[in-house]
Amino acid sequence: MPTSIRLYASSDLAAGSVVDLAPGQAHYLNAVMRRSVGDEVLLFNGRDGEWAARIELLRKDRARLAVVALARPQMAEPDVWLVAAVLKTAATELAVQKATELGVSRIMLAVTERTNVPRANVARLRAIAVEAAEQCERLTVPEIVGPSPLRAILGAWVSAGEGARPLFAAIERASAPILPPVSGQPAALLVGPEGGFTGAELDALAAHAFVRTASLGPRILRAETAAIVGLALLQAHAGG
Repeated sequence: MPTSIRLYASSDLAAGSVVDLAPGQAHYLNAVMRRSVGDEVLLFNGRDGEWAARIELLRKDRARLAVVALARPQMAEPDVWLVAAVLKTAATELAVQKATELGVSRIMLAVTERTNVPRANVARLRAIAVEAAEQCERLTVPEIVGPSPLRAILGAWVSAGEGARPLFAAIERASAPILPPVSGQPAALLVGPEGGFTGAELDALAAHAFVRTASLGPRILRAETAAIVGLALLQAHAGG
C-alpha cells in the first residue's frame, strides 16, 4: 500500500470542494512520489482539519484534487512560541524545522547585539515549516515573524496583550531553575545568538516582569540545540 502523502493547501477544505495545487506540489506528486490520477492524498490547511482527497488531474506542473472526506478534525495544539536570535542560514533553518516538529505556534526571529546575520529568508523558512508540518502530521503550520530587534519584541510584548504569557529566557551559566514544563499553558522560549546575550540585553530582559530566566542544564549548548532542548522541556507534559 502506498505511503500516505500529506500536503498543505491554503484553500478552504470541505467535502466536494476542489483544490488546485502549486506547481511544486504537482511536481512532487508526479515526479517524486510517482502518483497518478485516482490516488489519494491527505490535505490540511490549519483551519479545517485533515481531509482525504483524490487526484483528478496530474501533470508536470499542475494538479487538481477533489476533497472527499474528513480524516481528522481540527484540534487545539500547544500555544508555545519560539523567539530565536537569527543564526547562520543552516542553523536557523534547522531551528525552524525542529520547532515546527515540536509544535510551536509562532516563531519570532530576533536581532540581538551579537547577531552576525541580521537577515533571514522568511519565504524559505516558511517553506521549511510547511514541509516539516506535512511530515510530522501536525494540522497547522507555525506563523513565522521576520527579524526584529530584541528590544522591539520585548517592547511590543505587553502592548500586544501578551503580558500574561511568560517568556522563558534560556541563559547559559545562569543560576536559575531548569526550564519547567508549562502543562499546556501559553508560553514562549527565548534563545540567544552565538556568544549569548550582552550585559545590556540581560538588563533589558530583567526589566520585564514576563521574562523568566531559566537553565537548560549544565552544558553550554549551540543556539539551535538550545531551541530544540528548551521546547522539548516546555512541552514535556503537553505532548508537543
